[in-house]
Amino acid sequence: MADVINPGTGATPKQSFASSIKGIWCPGCGDWSVQAALTKALQGIGIERERIVIVSGIGCSSAMPHPFSTYGIHSLHGRLIPVATGVKLANDDLTVIGTGGDGDGYGIGVGHLIHAARRNINITYIVMDNEIYGLTTGQASPTSLLGAKTKSTPFGSIENPENPVGIAIAAGATYVARAFSGDPVHMAELIKNGILHKGFSIIDVFSPCVTFNNLNTYDWFRQRVYKLEQAGHDPSSMQKALERSLEAEQTGWSKIPIGLFYKTEKPAYSALDMTLQKGPLVNQPMPTKQQVMDILEEYK
Repeated sequence: MADVINPGTGATPKQSFASSIKGIWCPGCGDWSVQAALTKALQGIGIERERIVIVSGIGCSSAMPHPFSTYGIHSLHGRLIPVATGVKLANDDLTVIGTGGDGDGYGIGVGHLIHAARRNINITYIVMDNEIYGLTTGQASPTSLLGAKTKSTPFGSIENPENPVGIAIAAGATYVARAFSGDPVHMAELIKNGILHKGFSIIDVFSPCVTFNNLNTYDWFRQRVYKLEQAGHDPSSMQKALERSLEAEQTGWSKIPIGLFYKTEKPAYSALDMTLQKGPLVNQPMPTKQQVMDILEEYK
């Protein structure tokens, strides 16, 4: 567990993003490393705190906005993407980051993921995928492996796990990556590049739950993950990215790729919307009373 970064360690930060609220995760939880990696990524980019909004849903991982001294919204279960989208469309000058878990994002919220990806909304979505419902003490999640024994599947899960990387690529996301909490430096680089990318970015993070998931542990992942950057993968090819996204299941989870799966350049939603081309909505003048009345008159 020595390679799991905890808050308050390391060198003096270039810019402090720490709030007075401390993280609430169990000791050793992979979410501590995500907090550290996100901090490192933001420091590397040099964005002012007041220009950042972190939006979360519900779950252990969704407590991520609280330890940061940026703007933050702890929203509803599975609904962080609609909230993050609204923030971004209202003020395109803000850097909007969504932080949630596999249950929140790949269960109740998966429909929002698909539509945000196809619209290419310029937000970054970090999903802490521990393959379990941690907050509710250990039920099977959409990414729990077939046969996984949990509180809700005591005889083993009979459902095939979801493939979030493949779904995101197929839906139209323009930056799709996967990280591992046991390698926070690699994760920080993926997050940083995702934030800098102009379009919908998703980073699926294997973030082990040390309390309720005794299968997908740090050691389990270390024996299986390999970096796409060291395997000659071409992230510009959608076909090759989709093939890599299927590799883990096809190999019986003996080889699991992490790193940048896919990246392409397409206009973000805000660059194509006629209204937003005039600038952020918050900087545009409010319609006059007469303009509102004229609009209402058209619908009579």
